[in-house]
Amino acid sequence: MDVQTIDQQLEDLRSVAVIKRDGTVTSFYPYKILFVLHQLTADENIINSVIDALADSLDGQAEINTTVIASIIIKKLHQLDEKSLATCFCEFHKQQEAIFKSATDPQTKLKQLFQRSDEVVHENANKDSKVFNTQRDLQAGVVSKAIGLKMLPKLVAKAHLRGDIHWHDLDYSPMLPETNCCLIDFDEMFKNGFKIGNAWVDSPKSIQTATAQMSQIIANVASSQYGGCSANRVDQLLAPYAQLNYDKHLQDAKQWIVPDKQMAFAKEKTKKDIYDAMQALEYEINTLYSSQGQTPFTTVNFGLGTSWIEREIQTAILKIRIKGLGQEHRTAIFPKLIFTVKRGLNLAPSDPNYDIKQLALECSTKRMYPDLLMYDKIKAITGSFKTPMGCRSFLQGWRDENGQEVNSGRMNLGVVTLNLPRIALMAHGDQALFWEIFAEKMQICKQALDYRIERTKEAKPDNAPLLYMYGAFGKRLSKDDSVDEVFKNGRATISLGYIGLYEVCTSFFGSDWESNEQAHDLAEEIVKKMSAACKRWAQKSGYHFSLYSTPAESLTDTFCRADINKFGRIKDITDKEYYTNSFHYDVRKHPTPFDKLKFEEVFPNYASGGFIHYCEYPNLRQNPAALEAVWDWAYDHVGYLGTNTSIDQCFKCGFHGDFKATARGFVCPQCGNHDPKFCDVVKRTCGYLGNPQQRPMVHGRHSEIAARQKNLTKEMVKNVAEYEKTKQSDAQRMARQ
Repeated sequence: MDVQTIDQQLEDLRSVAVIKRDGTVTSFYPYKILFVLHQLTADENIINSVIDALADSLDGQAEINTTVIASIIIKKLHQLDEKSLATCFCEFHKQQEAIFKSATDPQTKLKQLFQRSDEVVHENANKDSKVFNTQRDLQAGVVSKAIGLKMLPKLVAKAHLRGDIHWHDLDYSPMLPETNCCLIDFDEMFKNGFKIGNAWVDSPKSIQTATAQMSQIIANVASSQYGGCSANRVDQLLAPYAQLNYDKHLQDAKQWIVPDKQMAFAKEKTKKDIYDAMQALEYEINTLYSSQGQTPFTTVNFGLGTSWIEREIQTAILKIRIKGLGQEHRTAIFPKLIFTVKRGLNLAPSDPNYDIKQLALECSTKRMYPDLLMYDKIKAITGSFKTPMGCRSFLQGWRDENGQEVNSGRMNLGVVTLNLPRIALMAHGDQALFWEIFAEKMQICKQALDYRIERTKEAKPDNAPLLYMYGAFGKRLSKDDSVDEVFKNGRATISLGYIGLYEVCTSFFGSDWESNEQAHDLAEEIVKKMSAACKRWAQKSGYHFSLYSTPAESLTDTFCRADINKFGRIKDITDKEYYTNSFHYDVRKHPTPFDKLKFEEVFPNYASGGFIHYCEYPNLRQNPAALEAVWDWAYDHVGYLGTNTSIDQCFKCGFHGDFKATARGFVCPQCGNHDPKFCDVVKRTCGYLGNPQQRPMVHGRHSEIAARQKNLTKEMVKNVAEYEKTKQSDAQRMARQ
């Protein structure tokens, strides 16, 4: 049988509707049959004969169920006297059903946990699996995963188990109709009061009380959802409560201090109050445990305030982080700090808050945080300025029925991520087939996200009173209201994630494709098509579907491991034992920061629902000007930028820099110390920082971190610093002229 005839038969099969065992109707995708047959035999004559038999049997039919398809294949294999292949074909389907049965059996999942399976115990690097409350959460989580898979549409559940897609946070959702991440409306809650447990909490009367309330709110919110929570513009948020401190101190000063020193006295006392309040917040967040057995994923944004109080809050946040935690001055993992850079405010030496930017630079060289939000670029990409919810999930610009812009009090309902490298591997270099498989998997993602919305809407306001009834989500619902009031009309987001653009293009163009314009165009086209699909889904549903560049903390390992099992070890794709996060440049290479960011900058224009860029640096404590040169260049190119620099500390020998990645963890290169009691190892696991010596991560993430190369090498630092000095002197000369 000639190739043209086979191609035509395959094309004819695509017009037949397939009825799945659970009743779901999909298109006929011949590539699936071909994939299974190629797993069974390399004999093209056998494969073509089976396709011919399918084409004959389905000729003129509009639909067929999967059981009939299987029986046609088995019958033909028997006719060809290929009984062993027929048996293998039957066994393949039995294995798939066995995998599903095992995954939905709570006892099996508990056994994996008790055996301390790496994928279960180290799935979240923020969870210390040695402590009781985390162990309890992990036990509940594995049972929830088993039950949740049974709740999901079977097509979605099986796609998740195969590794085609990933339903995030299966240990919490859909078992519970929880939301993912949010921007807490602290302002509303502070002004109007709120209730936690048995206590009604009134509006704070000082900044110390305000930050104490913040920590309580964060703990409660983190226990009522499963993702990160953020405080937007915290310097401006807390300033009115610090003003109350100042007013009180001024009144006291009028009683006891001579008139010309009263304001100075009140100001100094208020500065001390601000510092103490922000330090207490830092310690409280780092000592909190949510009901999930982890430190709440918390993000604090600041930088836009201009009053002396707002500037003092910004300064205190940075100085406290620079100082570090405890007697050993360890790097605080939480809250994630995000500093806003804005032209005319703090970008250039002539700007009024430039001194605070200099402090932010010092802090980044010593503690990695703060990450940066570029004010103008964030507005251009997302439609309004706001901090991300958690590590990278961005809300889109949104106005309420009164035309008022609303950011705080909004949330994300969840994420489903597509395994792009798998599609490329199944396509075997055929881009037309890639797009065919892509379209099918996108439909599964859509079904998963639709289910996610509907399941989340089943919550009742009194399931999470602080979120729905006491202002954290920006509205105060009664217990009988629908939670959809805070979701619908695009107020919430629901996210389609993706991973592995690097691996996709490697499969088509080879591993060094970044400078290949055609390859970059393909990567952009993939993200563009995903974004367009999200827009179509949003228009039809009324819910805001957004494209999200998945951080893939454990998924970088999970997807790759699944594809090693399916395809074997493929050079520069699966043999690395990790997949590359979203749109990021291959971490094994070392482009300059400028080249890396220029390569990546197009993707957030489509994936505006979640993104972050970062660059890798050596120890920059003595060269903040080099880092500033990158920050300044990035202002007009990217919206959200992280700094990864060498800040590991050894308390035995005093080493500061990069610990060496080994099979047993991270080791001091100077003395060999790897005891977490005597070292502080901090790495960016995804959007957040993590301490892999204290809380180990999955193998794939460890391998990815170990593979990272510097974008700004020691040899380049001096040149970049010299460039920055030249630029500043040129600017000063122009100003004088």
